[in-house]
Amino acid sequence: MKKMASIKQNHTPIPIVLPDLRNLGVQLRVLVLANAMAVIAATLRANTLENIWLQLLEISAALQPLLLATLATLFIAHRWLARLPYRSGVIMTFVLVLALATLLQVVATRLFGPEAAPSLARLWFFSSVVTGVLLAYFNLRGRALSPAITEARLQALQARIRPHFLFNSINAVLSLIRSNPQRAETALEDLADLFRVLMADNRQLVPLEGELALCRQYLALEQLRLGERLRLAWHVDKLPADALLPPLVLQPLLENAVYHGIEPAEEGGEISINIYRSGNQVHLVLGNPYDAAGSHHSGNRMALSNIRERLALHFDAEAQLLIKTTDKQYQVHIVIPYRTQP
Repeated sequence: MKKMASIKQNHTPIPIVLPDLRNLGVQLRVLVLANAMAVIAATLRANTLENIWLQLLEISAALQPLLLATLATLFIAHRWLARLPYRSGVIMTFVLVLALATLLQVVATRLFGPEAAPSLARLWFFSSVVTGVLLAYFNLRGRALSPAITEARLQALQARIRPHFLFNSINAVLSLIRSNPQRAETALEDLADLFRVLMADNRQLVPLEGELALCRQYLALEQLRLGERLRLAWHVDKLPADALLPPLVLQPLLENAVYHGIEPAEEGGEISINIYRSGNQVHLVLGNPYDAAGSHHSGNRMALSNIRERLALHFDAEAQLLIKTTDKQYQVHIVIPYRTQP
């Protein structure tokens, strides 16, 4: 029997990380917020309403090249910055922005002369203010969304300790102890692994391969009690094993599929799991039988809402969660960007 890992709960604060400038949604937020601050600065500097446009053009002439150069530099440097502690990452971000501002001022001076070039002190001040405001915004946004991660762990744990699940799983294991002790031992190990993962510190992205292994353990336990009523169709030949995703995304969806789609049907049904990579995106498609007259379907909303929040926290606008229902089928389609360990 393999040695069981002890369960340790971590109550440390949820770590805040630098915004991922590889993400299209983050880039759009930066562009919108930076230009909004430029409009505010132009309004404050202008003496009249007619002068606002001229002030905005003057500010934009310096801001836009610096903003685009900064986005490109941080896009390239993200993997390196992501390895740093948050405070060090913030300092290095300011260093890069100020270095780019200096380089821009030098180039503008040589091309247009010192009178036409923006003042270095003013450029440093404005770029520092914009950078500080943006980092503060993403920090606050991350703190606002991060409780969804803890909530997901608690919801999953509560679901896992549902009396009917424990009762049926333990009964299934007891029935195997004499007839098939090796399978009973494996089932107990799977159950222990489920509790260990669900109670662990689930705040960082995890490899898809590990998340899928957890799902297989969960489904193996469910098959012990449901037998032939639970049929599985795996389509994971194109699985990108190293892709990163938030933990406990697939397992709660599969649990919903069993609870809402398989258990109410006397003849059971099939759950399909289709995971593949297409370009720079990873698609996770789960399908299960659907009965519109069933009474369980309202329970899906809480899990789906939580998953949406965590996808938004980690992937912003690049993640999607789509629901499709027909008379006989319920399908959840998740799309996330293909990300690997830095």
